Amino acid sequence: QVQLEESGGGSVQAGGSLKLSCAVSGYRYSKYSMGWFRQAPGKEREGVTTIESNGSTNYAESVKGRFTISEDNAKNSLYLEMNSLKPEDTAVYYCAKKPVGWADFGYWGRGTQVTVSS
Repeated sequence: QVQLEESGGGSVQAGGSLKLSCAVSGYRYSKYSMGWFRQAPGKEREGVTTIESNGSTNYAESVKGRFTISEDNAKNSLYLEMNSLKPEDTAVYYCAKKPVGWADFGYWGRGTQVTVSS
């Protein structure tokens, strides 16, 4: 059973930084996509950033230059370093994973709240 668990959320003032972590267990495929998504109150969930098993990354325009995705395969962990946070970054952040070839992310964590105050 694949499980993902996020941690590291919290409250921070605008301009501050947070680092989210996602611990993954039970995943057996060597090729994958992993990503961070977020959902703000009253809004649809949106993609923030993804990383492939070959190391390539993609970022939403709204976070480029401020957020960095990384992974530690030895620790089965995914990270999201968030700098220069803005109030509009306030959301529940989710990590997700899928094998290469799946159309949609099928494995999700339960989310961690990030609140940025002005």
